[in-house]
Amino acid sequence: MKKRIAIFIIFIFVLLLNCNVYASANKMSGNLLRKYKVYLLKETEDENKVWNVPFEDISEGNVKLLGVRVYNESDKRAVDIEYQLNSDGKSVDIIPLNAYEEGKTYKILVKTFVEIGEEEKYELILIFPFKIKKKIEKISYTGAVEHIFIHPLIAYPELAFDGEYSENDMDDWFITVSEFNRMLDQLYENNFILVDINSVYEEYEHDGKKLMRRSELLVPEGKKPLILSIDDLNYYNYMKKDGVVHKLILDEDGEIATFSINTKGKEVISRENECVPILNEFVKKHPDFSLNGAKGTIALTGFDGILGYRTTFDSENHKIERQAVKKIIDKLKEDGWNFASHSYGHIDFPEVSYTRVVNDTDKWKKEVESLIGETQVFIYPYGSSVNPTSDKFKYLQKTGSKIICPVGASSTEWILNITNAVITDRRHVDGISLRWQRESFLDLYDAEKIIDRKVRPKR
Repeated sequence: MKKRIAIFIIFIFVLLLNCNVYASANKMSGNLLRKYKVYLLKETEDENKVWNVPFEDISEGNVKLLGVRVYNESDKRAVDIEYQLNSDGKSVDIIPLNAYEEGKTYKILVKTFVEIGEEEKYELILIFPFKIKKKIEKISYTGAVEHIFIHPLIAYPELAFDGEYSENDMDDWFITVSEFNRMLDQLYENNFILVDINSVYEEYEHDGKKLMRRSELLVPEGKKPLILSIDDLNYYNYMKKDGVVHKLILDEDGEIATFSINTKGKEVISRENECVPILNEFVKKHPDFSLNGAKGTIALTGFDGILGYRTTFDSENHKIERQAVKKIIDKLKEDGWNFASHSYGHIDFPEVSYTRVVNDTDKWKKEVESLIGETQVFIYPYGSSVNPTSDKFKYLQKTGSKIICPVGASSTEWILNITNAVITDRRHVDGISLRWQRESFLDLYDAEKIIDRKVRPKR
């Protein structure tokens, strides 16, 4: 233990010594206070990155930039650079004149002189360590893109599986938090990588006609692309008693979290009991599980609001609720999530009339799309599809839907050559598939290693 402490003290001494050596000709005379700020290590794939360094510590006062240098792991001056203080006076751009080395760690030292009024003057040394990631070879992927979907997670199994009439529905169509975590682990171990469904397909023009096709999908060699979608992340009022959380919120750190009330009546704010914050944290730990930051597609209805907010126009506080949910939507998009229509009223397309489809679609666009923005993805309620030559399908297309998703036994896609639409089946991850369809999902994961039989009812 003493040896470790001694090594740490030597490290700090060397670090401060380097900063003192760096002060060079601009060193102030007298007993001027010198402050240091060491930032967390960052990683980048760009070996020739232009860095914009913000002076987060300086909230007021005049700042004079005295110099910038970059050191390598051996504390030797590494890369020749140019630098300039930006017009805001609180950040500097650092431009390397040659490339950093792949796989190497560097630190940027920014020396500033801060003057606050007549009394307070000091030197501030900012230290920014960063590492150049090793480049991962990407290849053009032309195989099947798997697409799985889930519903909101069961956060409180004791409420979902309480013997009431809804118990079988919760057991059939939902999975628990522990099951979702185990599924993520297996998908990651089996070399899947999340992709944005909107990046998989693209529209093009042929002989004056707009059609759809697969985009060139570049993925790290050995990885298999996977689309994840989540249906009904609305947090319907009637489901609160069945063990799901109540809404998505921003926690005190500005991150997506959930709000719920547990079985003891206590309010709970957590990032550990719903798929969105869980996946956000998982990707932070395993960035190679996501291509370009992609997470998943959130398929929303509208009849009982969205994301736990009562946003319907006939809701008493809909203006306040609609304003509140916009912050959640913006953060979800920032985190790599996108949105799809799941119809307004969760209607069964083959069973309802064309007029019902039109009215439902128009209402969804007015109440939901007006919040989340335009989307080209439509996910059939119940997984029930209609013929692509039908008027119902054509109305979906007319109103902007180009990627249309039923449910199937496999992730089969049909790229229609008669119109600009893609039909792509999704595979259901739920209690039914975990209990009864293990063999059908072995290409993704082993359901027997996922299902939590301790909390699920015996059937």
